[in-house]
Amino acid sequence: MKVLSLFDGISCGMVALERAGIKVDEYVACEIDEKAKSISRYNYPNIKHKGDVLDIAFDEFKGFDLLIGGSPCTYWSITKRNREATPDGIGGQLFMQYVRALKESGCKYFLYENNYSIHQNIKDFISEQLGVQPITIDSSLLSAQTRKRCYWTNIPGVAQPEDKHITVKDITEDGGYGIHGDKSQCMLSVYYKLVLWNSLERRQRTMVAVPFDPRNKSHTKKFIIKDGKITLESHAQNGDIRVNTYNIDVPDGVYFIRKFSPVEAERLQTLPDNYTLYGMDENNKVTKISHMQRYKTIGNGWTVDVIAHILRGLK
Repeated sequence: MKVLSLFDGISCGMVALERAGIKVDEYVACEIDEKAKSISRYNYPNIKHKGDVLDIAFDEFKGFDLLIGGSPCTYWSITKRNREATPDGIGGQLFMQYVRALKESGCKYFLYENNYSIHQNIKDFISEQLGVQPITIDSSLLSAQTRKRCYWTNIPGVAQPEDKHITVKDITEDGGYGIHGDKSQCMLSVYYKLVLWNSLERRQRTMVAVPFDPRNKSHTKKFIIKDGKITLESHAQNGDIRVNTYNIDVPDGVYFIRKFSPVEAERLQTLPDNYTLYGMDENNKVTKISHMQRYKTIGNGWTVDVIAHILRGLK
């Protein structure tokens, strides 16, 4: 199979194809993020890398079998203030490069992904352009994170995957010590700012709660839980500080909350351990990837097992 991947990132699509047992004869990746491309090169030196989708004539890929990709949801996501609610903005322009690639390459099969939170106007536009309705799959069925995404595809026989009942305890490097709750919130590109618990502001209850030890320098963020309640401050988009109290099923005491490690973040996306540890530049020089860049590229990627589940329909 010959595969054309737009907005390829760290080539989660290639990992998924391998996991689905599909032989890949050629894989061409279109991506502009240099760190993501270097991680892809290190893991798959045979991938052919192209640049910006705006500069590519996709008719050179006539005869390719599969087009995959998910244009950036940055402009469409509900987390963005004044997000685009119609397809005539930058987000729509980027998506139309996918449509152009599909028409010019003539790929028989396609898979397009985007955030479930995008406006219905945009979902309808995508469906109109691609000629299929989206399938909504939450990564929580196949991973330890909640990640609801829409998938537009003409791959036959795609159904909801069977729930594997994977929890945060299953993916932590320390065996899940002190964790309360089952699922992490969605892995995002800004995950280095977050901690190993679901935002209590969203009333999700996954957290690492370990008795605070002032001698341990990693215990830098501490919280007091009293009478089964925790009080937290959060910052609103207008800059206001909100103070809220939530119930939580944890014994009273002083606790610290830690971040996910990069390996744990990879496991949330069902990537191989240390997949993002190293990168390789165009001169085959290997470099170590910083934690911040690892979190960013992982968060911008796909949940591999969900993509593999869909791609198995090709077999």
